[in-house]
Amino acid sequence: MTHQDTTQQSRAGWAEAVVEHTSGHAEEHDAGHPAHAAAGTEHTGREQLVLERIERARRARPRVREKLITLAHGAGGKATQSLIEAIFLDAFRNPLLEPLEDAATVTAGDVRLAFTTDSYVVSPLFFPGGNIGDLAVNGTINDLAVSGARPAHLSAGFILEEGFPVEDLQRIVASMAAAAAAAGVSIVTGDTKVVQRGKADGCYINTAGVGLITGDANLGVATARPGDTVIVSGPVGEHGITVMLARGELDLDADLVSDTAPVHDLVRGLLDAVGPDVRAMRDATRGGVATILNEVATAAGVAVVVDEEAVPVRPEVRGACELLGIDPLYVACEGRIVAIVDPGAADAAVAALRAHPLGAGATAVGHVAEDPPGLVLLKTGFGGTRIIDLLVGDPLPRIC
Repeated sequence: MTHQDTTQQSRAGWAEAVVEHTSGHAEEHDAGHPAHAAAGTEHTGREQLVLERIERARRARPRVREKLITLAHGAGGKATQSLIEAIFLDAFRNPLLEPLEDAATVTAGDVRLAFTTDSYVVSPLFFPGGNIGDLAVNGTINDLAVSGARPAHLSAGFILEEGFPVEDLQRIVASMAAAAAAAGVSIVTGDTKVVQRGKADGCYINTAGVGLITGDANLGVATARPGDTVIVSGPVGEHGITVMLARGELDLDADLVSDTAPVHDLVRGLLDAVGPDVRAMRDATRGGVATILNEVATAAGVAVVVDEEAVPVRPEVRGACELLGIDPLYVACEGRIVAIVDPGAADAAVAALRAHPLGAGATAVGHVAEDPPGLVLLKTGFGGTRIIDLLVGDPLPRIC
């Protein structure tokens, strides 16, 4: 066997190697048996072909194939990624935008600022644990926080539909004011538009936020390195499932509330404890944890390996996901972060997160590997391995 053959077989056998080296044991047992060796070569050859096709697809220039925008373009998966990269990034390309982080890092003199914006179109507007108002404030604060900034000021823009109840608007605005006050930020500017009846879904909110970045940390998913530890700050999927059940379209009953919350204090505790060892942070909103990990793998050119049994999921969320045929890893959170940290600081990072009420369920769920680059692999509870790719469709529309 040539060196090239050995390299290809090693790369093609990543799935087995990641789990428990089971293929290695099988190859040792089958040594000297040509029939078995041929079967193994055929098997690894198919794996290599799949990997090569995936790699070619990832290298291809993004483009939007559809003639019309669909709901899938807003779901946070492959369609969203293509829309952003082929339309918006291609038109607006510049060094501040290209990293596609949750917030851009800009400078004003010698001051480093994080700057972000987001729009909220959740349906229903009111759900267990929150509403579109506090969701908008918390979501913007979180985008600033995971960029390493201390949130300072927000804007608020409202698009209201003719006929929208003033009482509902008052509830939404009051919840925004309370969320901002609790986080120590100010809503300092805004805008209001009213559209004709039937031209909106009651109320849409757009927010922007700025925050101060202190220190010299440069967080970003592209900085992930093989060996790094992947940590989530708590159980995943609560917001998405809560919103879906609140629509009343499904005959399911679960004692769930949204996890919407500001994570700036949680993040600050993590940075204070192990700041230099934190490579990147993201809040797992649209597309859930799975989408964040795919962004890490693609941006850094690494593999991310996740242990399915280590991922914290509440029984109510898991049960609802099983009934709906949805993987919890793809379901949105609104008060959870994903952190990539140096392996030597993993225990201290988990301890720092658990010291805050929002991080009580923090746990290490996986690690960054060198191969195969650009892929997220899930070690299943059955001892197998499967690829966790970006979403193709739109299982949970309008959840943020």
